[in-house]
Amino acid sequence: MTTSTTAVPLEEVVPQRSEGQWAIVFRRFRRHRLAMFCIGILALLLLLSAATPLIAPYERDQPNLTGRFLTPLGVDADGGFHLLGTDHLGRDYATRLLYASRVSLGTAFIATLISSTIGILLGMLAGYFGGWVDTIISRTLEIVATFPTLLLLLILASILVQNINAVPLPSWGASLLAFIFAVSEREARIIFAVILVLAFFGWTGTARLMRGMVLSVRENVYIESARALGASNARILFRHVFPNALPPMIVDFTLGVNGTLVAESALSFLGFGIQDPTPTWGNMLGYAQSYMFQYPWMPLIPAMPILIASIAINYIGDGLRDALDPRQRG
Repeated sequence: MTTSTTAVPLEEVVPQRSEGQWAIVFRRFRRHRLAMFCIGILALLLLLSAATPLIAPYERDQPNLTGRFLTPLGVDADGGFHLLGTDHLGRDYATRLLYASRVSLGTAFIATLISSTIGILLGMLAGYFGGWVDTIISRTLEIVATFPTLLLLLILASILVQNINAVPLPSWGASLLAFIFAVSEREARIIFAVILVLAFFGWTGTARLMRGMVLSVRENVYIESARALGASNARILFRHVFPNALPPMIVDFTLGVNGTLVAESALSFLGFGIQDPTPTWGNMLGYAQSYMFQYPWMPLIPAMPILIASIAINYIGDGLRDALDPRQRG
């Protein structure tokens, strides 16, 4: 008894292209529906912030003493419509909230970018070279970690904000920040002072995480092979070590933005950070607390974007953590 077999022509066999690492990560992230929804929320906030000078219905600091404390959807004596009402000086609340979004989100992203860059570089140096380099960086981490963070944040922010001429920012840098935040150059220097203070306390956790990641990969075979082939330390660090430590750094950056956003809002709320006339979510909330019993809607309006942005960033971080976890399947 014979069995017939059908040969498959070689030209019909199509090789399957393997899926790349980042394609797998993106596919996993898309399954996290709440994180995808929060991406949309955060993107909307960023879009509104970027378009603020184009869509703001009034001038940011335009007072109207005859139209103070208008409720949302209120109309002033001149017939001007105010979607979110007006503040204690009659300034349009929606306009100031838009500008506040630009300042608060921009400050959080820039401060976290600076602190993450410092932490990543120092963590890579400590983990890769070890020895006295690791000792110096690790001891510095421990010293900074022992500081009373909130107290020093308040003190340093107060000193720098009150002495903006001492802020190390060249004129071109002030002009660039003034353009990014849609503020004057003097206001840009105050914002930069707060960014420096926030960045100073934000790099230690990133450095520890990066150091641990480097220690876990520096003795791998591909690192030894790169050394044997004569690759420089810089090439090994940025071509081989850093890409393998990137996934947890992305999650750390996301959560760092959230922490910095809350810290900046707290500083401004307490009167030690960016202050009026530059609007931020924190200082709008701080001024509104004086009127919360007579006009309860005033503190709710700036509090809501802080809450929404914080929750959205946290869920995005959760989604990224799950997507980048190698133990996840499929």
